[in-house]
Amino acid sequence: MAKITFMGAGSTVFARNVIGDCMCAEALRDSVFALYDIDAKRLEESRTILEAMRAAKGGYGKIECYVGIENRKAALRGADFVVNAIQVGLYDPCTIIDFEVPKKYGLRQTIGDTLGIGGIMRALRTIPVMQDFADDMAEVCPDALFLNYTNPMAMLTGFMLRYTPIRTVGLCHSVQVCSENLLNEFGMQDKLEGRKELIAGINHMAWLLDLRDKDGNDLYPEIRSRVDAYLADPEKGDKVRVEYIKHFGYYVTESSEHNAEYNMFYIKDKYPERIEKYGVPLDEYPRRCVNQIARWQEEYQEILRTGVKEHERSHEYASRIMESVVTGSPYQIGGNVLNTGNLIENLPSDACVEVPCLVNGHGVHPCRVGRLPVQCAAMNMTNINVQLLAIEAAVTRKKEHIYQAAMMDPHTGSELDIDTIRKMVDELIEAHGSYLPEYK
Repeated sequence: MAKITFMGAGSTVFARNVIGDCMCAEALRDSVFALYDIDAKRLEESRTILEAMRAAKGGYGKIECYVGIENRKAALRGADFVVNAIQVGLYDPCTIIDFEVPKKYGLRQTIGDTLGIGGIMRALRTIPVMQDFADDMAEVCPDALFLNYTNPMAMLTGFMLRYTPIRTVGLCHSVQVCSENLLNEFGMQDKLEGRKELIAGINHMAWLLDLRDKDGNDLYPEIRSRVDAYLADPEKGDKVRVEYIKHFGYYVTESSEHNAEYNMFYIKDKYPERIEKYGVPLDEYPRRCVNQIARWQEEYQEILRTGVKEHERSHEYASRIMESVVTGSPYQIGGNVLNTGNLIENLPSDACVEVPCLVNGHGVHPCRVGRLPVQCAAMNMTNINVQLLAIEAAVTRKKEHIYQAAMMDPHTGSELDIDTIRKMVDELIEAHGSYLPEYK
């Protein structure tokens, strides 16, 4: 019987999907599910929905709840797997700050959780908490496998792998649906079954390097022949990623609203028509947060009324990884790991990369990919530069590295001058207050 600890269990969507998936797996359903959060109300809501799901699945396993920092070690003690889905500072106040302060300086964002000034600030307030988790795990569950879902993925996972002894892999659900989304967008659904693919790069900008049908035929020539017609169609909504195919040769894992802010091309204050042309949804993440909170409250009230919650196993990797480790049955994922041993030859060894990984009874084993196409590696490097500087800032507590990370960010640096970037960073640090540690 495994112990699965969920950090940030008040994150109801991830807790529901990941723990619910475990309840669907025979090898995991008898586990102890230890739910941890610092917010008692949110934790109780998650417990309610998970107990309803557990009852619907036959009542297997056991759910335990742990509230507050003083109970964190107890939640972690003896864990075999630790799933991380925390959000330090939540939507209110921290996400609001991440969007509203930069907006005063003319810097607009769509999601702000992975790169850009929003991603940097999120990393800086989350890494100290991750360090606390790692310290506790080293004491009470040193052999546990840490499954990180929290963004900014590359910064947080990279920190854990470089600066803590904890076995860690970062997980993102965009890998599983990447080629399916592309084929659906291009009306090539007949190629879905039995397709073969190779994806590698960095989180949210991993490249669909190879895509073949069940007979081994390369699908990219047909895809590339359809790109111009797709981009000319005002009804199409994945235009940033499709334009990547046109100019860089390959499709990427994460959505267009995400990738619109990972470069200097699309969100241009001087060229607002480009924002409209590519359908870039500015301030998208705050809207999602508000809508998600409202939807959850509706769902929660329905569960309180009926006491029942059905769940079908999702495409999230977490339960599949745990099942593979417990049973020894091999499974392949796209995981975020350190680029140790030149998994991707033309990216730095201290970068966090997203590559195919084999999972078995001994854990997660990254696979070597070789070299990315040079233009793909170059695009990844514009993001890696920011990631490495943000980690450096979190480790050294030097404010200068925060400035540098923001300056090197493709979107921020293309919109604001250096003096404005420094002023914006200073205001963000002050606004976040106690959610950030002291910086020199």
